[in-house]
Amino acid sequence: MVKKVPFIWMDGKMAEWDQARVHVLSHTLHYGYGAFEGIRSYKLENGKSGVFRLRAHMERLVNSARLLSLDLPYTLDDLQEAAIQTLKANKLTEAYIRPIIFLGEREVGVYPGDVPDVHVAMITWEWGAYLGEDALTKGIRVKFSSFNKYHINSFLVNGKVTGHYVNSVLAKIEAVRDGYAEALLLDHEGYLAEGTGENVFIVKDGVCYTPGEDATILKGITRKSVIQVAGDLGYKVVERRLTRNDVYLADEVFFSGTAAEVTPIREVDHRQIGSGSIGPVTKDIQSAFFRIIRGEDERYLGWMTQYTI
Repeated sequence: MVKKVPFIWMDGKMAEWDQARVHVLSHTLHYGYGAFEGIRSYKLENGKSGVFRLRAHMERLVNSARLLSLDLPYTLDDLQEAAIQTLKANKLTEAYIRPIIFLGEREVGVYPGDVPDVHVAMITWEWGAYLGEDALTKGIRVKFSSFNKYHINSFLVNGKVTGHYVNSVLAKIEAVRDGYAEALLLDHEGYLAEGTGENVFIVKDGVCYTPGEDATILKGITRKSVIQVAGDLGYKVVERRLTRNDVYLADEVFFSGTAAEVTPIREVDHRQIGSGSIGPVTKDIQSAFFRIIRGEDERYLGWMTQYTI
């Protein structure tokens, strides 16, 4: 459940939480034509706070708007500043940050109009481990969904588009109802795509594998970070097509994402993965990741946009 905070940034101004409202005829509400991001900030060891890869996330938000042919009324710098302002206004030293681009009520039909009515909001709130604290240490149970990832030519897969996530919601509901924490989705050809809101890696014989950027996946910023961190730790990372067989026979499997961070998977479709707990490679990468987001590794301090309350 989202924890209420005093303020939400909307269209350049701070609005009180209960006054940050959207009209019921918002085009985005009806058709899912909008874009969003998920970002986290963390307490750093130097006493400040830091937003993880803020610029990269906002660049993807801008690119999502571009893919949707939406003209943003704010620059990249404006969006970054809005995120920091909202964190400070709500006195949040650690938070989840949700920027969202949505359309107003000017047009109700499918066509959003020649000049869409574009709005931007920035929401921040406290949010702990997405899949539970135990998930980070013990791992989670996952199933392959009966829902496939959409065809790469059906949607603009490089955009983090609101309507795309109906696919994820259906898969997530199915997984939870069947007693699992998460779902894995295959693409239309039967190859591994991603989770409902995470990218996925497998480990086999000490090598990390993950679907490539030509797959039907969101180009995750945490995914890209994990690839770099794993390489810096000395692990080989291979981007290629993967199958259900590869997952079942993997030594380790883990999710990466803003919400999931680095979460091990201990079981898939009632098949134990490796030892049935977090594997050594996953633990190594996870530990390095958490050192980075706490500001404990100077090599990656540039990934953290620092601020103080």
